[in-house]
Amino acid sequence: MPNNPFFPAGPVPPEYFIGRKSELRFAFDLISKNSHGAFYGSPGMGKSSLLYLLTYPEIWQDQGQDYSKSFIVYLNCTNINPFTPYAFWQEVLTLLKEEVEDNDELKTVIDEVLEGDTIEKTDIRQILRKIGKQDKDKFLLLLIDDYDSALKTNTEYTEVEMMTFLSEFRNLAVDPKAGLHLRTIVTTFRRLNELAAKLSLDGSPWYNHYTFQLMKPFSKAEVMKEFFTSSSPRFIRIKQSLQEEILKITGGHPKLLQNAGYLLYERLQDGKITDIETFIKDFQSRTEQIFQNIWQFSTDEEQILLMLIALSRLEGNLGKKSFALRGIESFFSQKARELIDLEERGIIKKIEEDWKTVYEFTSSMMEWWVLREIENSDEAELKKRKKVFLRLMSHEQVEGITKVIKQTWQHREVVESFVNIIGKFLGNPT
Repeated sequence: MPNNPFFPAGPVPPEYFIGRKSELRFAFDLISKNSHGAFYGSPGMGKSSLLYLLTYPEIWQDQGQDYSKSFIVYLNCTNINPFTPYAFWQEVLTLLKEEVEDNDELKTVIDEVLEGDTIEKTDIRQILRKIGKQDKDKFLLLLIDDYDSALKTNTEYTEVEMMTFLSEFRNLAVDPKAGLHLRTIVTTFRRLNELAAKLSLDGSPWYNHYTFQLMKPFSKAEVMKEFFTSSSPRFIRIKQSLQEEILKITGGHPKLLQNAGYLLYERLQDGKITDIETFIKDFQSRTEQIFQNIWQFSTDEEQILLMLIALSRLEGNLGKKSFALRGIESFFSQKARELIDLEERGIIKKIEEDWKTVYEFTSSMMEWWVLREIENSDEAELKKRKKVFLRLMSHEQVEGITKVIKQTWQHREVVESFVNIIGKFLGNPT
């Protein structure tokens, strides 16, 4: 039996990588122009996989770039726990030492720095200049995943230390000599300027030297090409009527597509008729963490907006009692920026319906997940939510929303039935 062409977990290796041609060109354009970039987007959008792809020589060759001119260091900031500038640079230099192989002169300089009690900006500058002296076209490419961790304080990392680290990092990048031999590409869940909104900034913002690139879900055309075109190595032979439903459950989300494809391919290869209940359980278990991360990395305001969108979709359907979220349109109009951000990150989509703007979830599974989050909350959680509600809307609106949430607790079977709605698309794939 041929190997499953889908890769459901972890950074995707080249042979399983799908699409992202423009993002890949963008990355290599940054590298060739001695620039620095930041990819941002929701969990599962392929940010880590894109960075991972940049470590492969054959990808450089495909892009017409000289891999031999780079020393590549890839690291994930979440693996540095607790995050501190010293731990960060220690990890960078340890990995760089492995990368330089038989370059004894450069290894000696790196060892001298690692043996010290501290690692300063001047130490990194010294190493970068040494790289340049050996070969004026040589450079260090830092691929830093989950850079968000560098923007969070901890017991060993104060805000002052954070701002010093970020500022010194910028100084290295724009240094007229050392900066010629440094390229940096980072990934974050949000734009760096949004993550830095609460930080006190003096002078030119440290994030000004990054060029931002949003990672969006795949378009319908991309999904059709990669999954439902017979010439594609990832072709899934299912009814055309079901292809649209795959888009609904995944919303073009790369990791959701990989997981859905993996499960369907396994069943089809085994000649099995897909069991709806089993598929949904498997899909839920495989993708639960994705939705959890999307929720966790959303702000309080964004979580409330997602809850309101989910509740508005249930409007009038809780048991025998109907309800209405009064004033929700005016509230949405006041939160246009937050809604645009959620839309850009591929979590929701905006449609025009009956001369008014309506928001829906890009993935029907995400909608179900948010409804379940509401259903599983309790009085204590609701009390905490009300404090956030009151910062954003009137007392009357808060009381109305609170009443609706409590109604969902009384009619849990409505939320649970949403699983059946999602599952209807499966039918018989043969």
